[in-house]
Amino acid sequence: MVVFRYDRSFEGLLTAVFDAYAHHEFPDMLLGEADTPPLFFDEMVRIYTDSEKSTRVWNGLKRRISESALYMLPDAWLSELPGVDMLLFKYMRKAIDAPCSIELNFGDADVMELLKIWKSVDKERLRVIQFVRFQKTVDGMFFACVEPVYNVLPLVLDHFKDRFHDQKWLLYDVKRDYGFFYDERVTTEVHLDAKQWDENGRLNEDSAATDELFFQKLWKGYYSSMTIKERINPRLHRQNLPVRFWKFLPEKRK
Repeated sequence: MVVFRYDRSFEGLLTAVFDAYAHHEFPDMLLGEADTPPLFFDEMVRIYTDSEKSTRVWNGLKRRISESALYMLPDAWLSELPGVDMLLFKYMRKAIDAPCSIELNFGDADVMELLKIWKSVDKERLRVIQFVRFQKTVDGMFFACVEPVYNVLPLVLDHFKDRFHDQKWLLYDVKRDYGFFYDERVTTEVHLDAKQWDENGRLNEDSAATDELFFQKLWKGYYSSMTIKERINPRLHRQNLPVRFWKFLPEKRK
C-alpha cells in the first residue's frame, strides 16, 4: 500500500496528482498532516504543495473536461466529506488518462458520486444565499452568521459582493470559526476571537446599531402579517426552510 501525506489543501491535492504522474506511483490512500497512518503500508510519500505543479495539473484538466465539470472539483472539495480527496484524485486521474471527456460517463461510479456531492454543495450554497440575514452594527457595517453543512462561504462571496458592493459587510461561519470581511471591493478572510453575538447569531445590544432591533421587529411583523393561516403547511415549510437555519432568522425567533 502506497500512502501520500499532504497538507489537506486543494492545491496540495493537485500537487499530489502531478507527483504521482511524475514518479509513476499512485496512492492507495491520502492522509493529512495529522492523520494516523494505517498499521501496514509499503511506502509513505510526502507531498509538498507547489503552486507551479498544481497550476500545470489544473491547466491540463482544462483541456480534458468542460469548464462546468472543472469547477465541480473545488466545489466538491468544499464538502469536506471523508474520502472526498481520494474520490477527486481518482476522477482527475481518469480525466487525464481517458481519450475523451469522462464527465458524461454516468456509468462510472466515481463520476456519479462526484456529481452527487457537487449537487449537495451547490444546494447548500443556494440556501445560504437565500437565508442570510444581515444586521447593522454601531459602526455601520452589516454582519451575519451562518452555519452551513458544507464549507460554502467561498462560493457565495461573488453574490454578496455584487449585491452589496457599496457597503461594508462581514459574513461569518460559526461552525468553522472564520469569515470574510468586505470593504471597498477588497475581501479579507478573518478569524474573530471576541464574539459579539449570541448563540442565535444576534448581535449584542452594545454592538448593534440603535435602530437594528426596531427594524428586526418590523421585519418580524411583516413576516407574520403576510402569513395566510389557512395555508400553513409545516412539513413543506421545513422542507423549503430547514430548521437548522431558523435560529439565525429574525422572523423565526421567539
